[in-house]
Amino acid sequence: MKQNFFTLIAACAFAFAFAVPAQADKSAGEVLDDNTVNASVKAALVGAKDVPSTDIQVETYRGAVLLSGFVETEAMKDKAAKVAQGVKGVQKLHNAIAVHPKTSMGTKLDDTVITSKVKTALMGDADVKSGQINVETKGGIVQLAGFVTGEGMRKRALEVAAKVEGVKKVENALYVKPAE
Repeated sequence: MKQNFFTLIAACAFAFAFAVPAQADKSAGEVLDDNTVNASVKAALVGAKDVPSTDIQVETYRGAVLLSGFVETEAMKDKAAKVAQGVKGVQKLHNAIAVHPKTSMGTKLDDTVITSKVKTALMGDADVKSGQINVETKGGIVQLAGFVTGEGMRKRALEVAAKVEGVKKVENALYVKPAE
C-alpha cells in the first residue's frame, strides 16, 4: 500500500513537471480560458457524426487551437476542422490532422515502439522541451504536434525524430508560440 502511494506521488510529480512548462508563460486567466476552449472543442468533436474524436488531439494556446493526429479520410479531417471552428473561443485554427489508411494490429504494435523511441530521443535532447510535444505514429509515419517556444526547438525536434530507427517520415504539426 505504501509503495503504491509513493508510485502515485512520483507519477503525479512527473506529469506535473511536463505539464507546467507548456503553461508557464500564460496567466491564470489565459490557462483557464484555453482549458475551457480545449474542453469545448473536444466535446464538440465527440458529439460530431463521422468524426473519429479519439484519434484527434486538441491543444489550445491563447485561443489558437491545434488539431493533430491521424484520420482515414480527407472528409473526416475537414469535418473535424469545421466542428472545431464553430466552437466559441476558437480564435485561430491549425488543422494538422494527417490522413492515413487503417493499419493492422502488427503495425500498431510497431508504431507504439517507434513512438516510445521518438519520445525517449526527444527527452534526451537538451535543446528540446519534450513536454511541449505530442508524438503519434501511424504506419511508421511520426507526427510531432504542439506549441513550442521557438523555431530552433521546432527544427531540432523534427531532426531528432527523423533520425530514430523505424521512422519513415516525420509530419510537422509543431507551431511556434506567438510573441507577446
